[in-house]
Amino acid sequence: MTGTLILCATPIGNLEDLSERATYTLRNADVIFAEDTRRTGLLLKHIGASVPMKSFHAHNEQSRLAGLVAHLEAGNTVVLVSDAGMPTLSDPGMAAVEAAADVGATVTVVPGPSAVTSALAVSGFDGDRFVFEGFLPRKGRGRTEVLQSIGSARTTVVFFASPKRVVKDLTHISGHCNGTRRVVLARELTKLHEEIWRGTLADAIEHWGQQENIRGEFTVVLDGAAEAVPDMERAKDAAEDLISQGSTASDAVRVVASATGVSRRQLYDLVIRPHE
Repeated sequence: MTGTLILCATPIGNLEDLSERATYTLRNADVIFAEDTRRTGLLLKHIGASVPMKSFHAHNEQSRLAGLVAHLEAGNTVVLVSDAGMPTLSDPGMAAVEAAADVGATVTVVPGPSAVTSALAVSGFDGDRFVFEGFLPRKGRGRTEVLQSIGSARTTVVFFASPKRVVKDLTHISGHCNGTRRVVLARELTKLHEEIWRGTLADAIEHWGQQENIRGEFTVVLDGAAEAVPDMERAKDAAEDLISQGSTASDAVRVVASATGVSRRQLYDLVIRPHE
């Protein structure tokens, strides 16, 4: 009978955020696959646990899968942890889940701290729907596409940024949207020097661009773009232009209303009724 793979969330800063269930899970694991064995070792020391560990990070994930699967096929309980927060969220783990599922192992989770949901909660922005982008691509077409998507997003966007790249990321995003977009930057969440900064995108670029020797990873929460207000006068001009080119008034109203999002009834009143 195959074993169990447990994805276990770990504190994002304050070790006291480790739950009783997570503590029990770590203490009773047969083996722990950890993104950073040194960091996880400190956590185990904090809870008084001594469990065999194997490194499992972005650079050795594929080569470690065979060993992880061997433990599962032997019926062992394997706990997977990242440096902080939940494995698989901008951290290794997806390949482990797929491999465990392929051999019929049980895959379960011990939920816990998350920089993503914590920053979203303190932002005060709409959390019903949001997009998580992880760390933004550093260059190329992929970066351009992500920046454009963030700039036009009507939903809240959450992403990670290093201290060295946060101003650059914000500046490039501002090139694809209005600088008045609200943004919250959460730095050193749950740690001694936690900071929650609020303002506009333009203010953030100015403020953080003046800071030196910034420390601590950022979780950035960008408010969704405001829905553009349809320009009725421009829609009226566009409809009348179509009419002057031979389109029927009703067809012109239908086409322009569909393309611009203006009220078809209101546009009808402006364009057609004066000619009836």
